[in-house]
Amino acid sequence: MAEGNAAIPAPIIVKKVTIVEGGHHGGAWKVAYADFVTAMMAFFLLLWLLGATEEKQRKGIADYFAPTLVKMRQETAGADGLLGGSSLTDPDNYPNRQGQTGTRSITIPRGVTGGPSEAGGRGEMESKKLKELQDKIEKKLVQRRQLRHLARQVRVMRAPEGIRIDLMDNADFSMFELGTTILTKEARGLLQVISETLKDEAAPLILRGHTDSLPWRGGVSANNWSLSTGRAEATRQALVLGGGPQGRSARIEGVADTEPLIGDNPADPRNRRISLLLLEGRGAAPGGPGANALMVTPRANDQP
Repeated sequence: MAEGNAAIPAPIIVKKVTIVEGGHHGGAWKVAYADFVTAMMAFFLLLWLLGATEEKQRKGIADYFAPTLVKMRQETAGADGLLGGSSLTDPDNYPNRQGQTGTRSITIPRGVTGGPSEAGGRGEMESKKLKELQDKIEKKLVQRRQLRHLARQVRVMRAPEGIRIDLMDNADFSMFELGTTILTKEARGLLQVISETLKDEAAPLILRGHTDSLPWRGGVSANNWSLSTGRAEATRQALVLGGGPQGRSARIEGVADTEPLIGDNPADPRNRRISLLLLEGRGAAPGGPGANALMVTPRANDQP
């Protein structure tokens, strides 16, 4: 073949291919999604722990994960299981010096008083005392089948002077016969239970009678002042007959309808009640438990 007719070489084509990992949008979204799912799982786990544990268990969990430089001994701060720990502020059982108290994080020297822990401890003791009294009364009433329905008529609460126990009437139960100081049969059984519950209590006792505001019928010389006082005295006698200690009454009071339990309805039967006040500390009468007094404080506009 002639030199002029030689074949022309084919052109060389270079093809550049770019490889993108994870598709069109990359893989960064997967990392963000995984972080979101992890955070949601931790959030729902926290909600479950808050709903399934008690305060002491939550303290143990918090102390278990909280960093601290205090070297804790065995069976504290969650060492006895995830939910079995206790807080650094709980009282310890280390051999402190006489007159000293302490927690697992600090020992309080002798003679030091005050502070939130002392006030909180007193409040816990008072709440425990109220619950113990309420539980004892309810337990004794439940044991007497004919009186178990009266448990809802008893209310134990904290008062400024001490602990108050209210024995309330309602539409289906009355402590006294209508307009008299005569106790009903059920009320005598209830007072027997109260007497048994309070026989070991050493605090002076104030008994206070309350009435509703319903007016007396015409021609009757009695009034709510004398009625409330007489009912308080009848209650005291029933407590003594029920085995309660004598000489414990500090005062016997009748306040008529001046201290209604249901203020917006003075005629409500629940306003008819007997209050037993166990005096504590400064609330005790200056004359002592044996200084009995029959107190009637009439109003200026008292009507028979």
